[in-house]
Amino acid sequence: MHPMLTIAVKAARRAGGIINRAAQNLDLLHVSRKAHNDFVSEVDGAAEDAIIKILLDAYPNHSILAEESGAQGESEYQWVIDPLDGTTNFLHGFPHYSVSIALMHKNIPVQAVVYNPSGNELFTASRGQGAYLNDHRLRVSKRTHLGDCLIGTGFPFREFSHVDAYIAMFKDVMPRVAGIRRPGSAALDLAYLAAGRYDGFWELGLSPWDIAAGCLLITEAGGLLGDLEGNATYMRSGNLLAGNPKIFAQLLQVIAPHLTKELRAGTDNDQ
Repeated sequence: MHPMLTIAVKAARRAGGIINRAAQNLDLLHVSRKAHNDFVSEVDGAAEDAIIKILLDAYPNHSILAEESGAQGESEYQWVIDPLDGTTNFLHGFPHYSVSIALMHKNIPVQAVVYNPSGNELFTASRGQGAYLNDHRLRVSKRTHLGDCLIGTGFPFREFSHVDAYIAMFKDVMPRVAGIRRPGSAALDLAYLAAGRYDGFWELGLSPWDIAAGCLLITEAGGLLGDLEGNATYMRSGNLLAGNPKIFAQLLQVIAPHLTKELRAGTDNDQ
């Protein structure tokens, strides 16, 4: 395992320990609301602090982009961190949430960890070295017909301006696939796609810390990623479509016609 990935795994496991301990006493947690339907608990902060400490102890010159504390430092190496993706699930005792840590080098993901603490599943990838679940090499699924496929998604929950376009996509995808799932942690959903548990995935309005690690997992497992027009702007726009190579193309055909002018502008502009 690459030394930088080893450090990221250590950080993710430390955060997972904090999350698992807190999960035993959910009623004692202090929770605040960042925005409508956007909750943050003291666990998010404690997990993030633990991750950043481990990373910066090992690599003091690297910069950080983290969901709760924002950006710090300047370096061509940047750690992109979501300490608890799926906070709403966590707060309800619904065991689908994850820790996501990615290392970007000049804006390209080179190391990735997505850790599912409730199931002790550790998804890792190093650029050019493949993706793994614990010690098992991952490959995206081999399904070739959309009708046989299980597709992951995420509902709009914070920003509702594109909800009509999303619902139109959902209505068009639903009769064409075997099933749609929305468990509520995008980082873990992307890891599932890398592991072949989903055949495709789409969501609007994601943040870099939601997707940076998962995107490397998918590419290293042989999958494809794009925005909702198939272009490479998804890290900027947060509009993401992913799948195994055959299903990526088929899903894109169903979803792309529902893009509004605003969504197209969102995929073209740097934010």
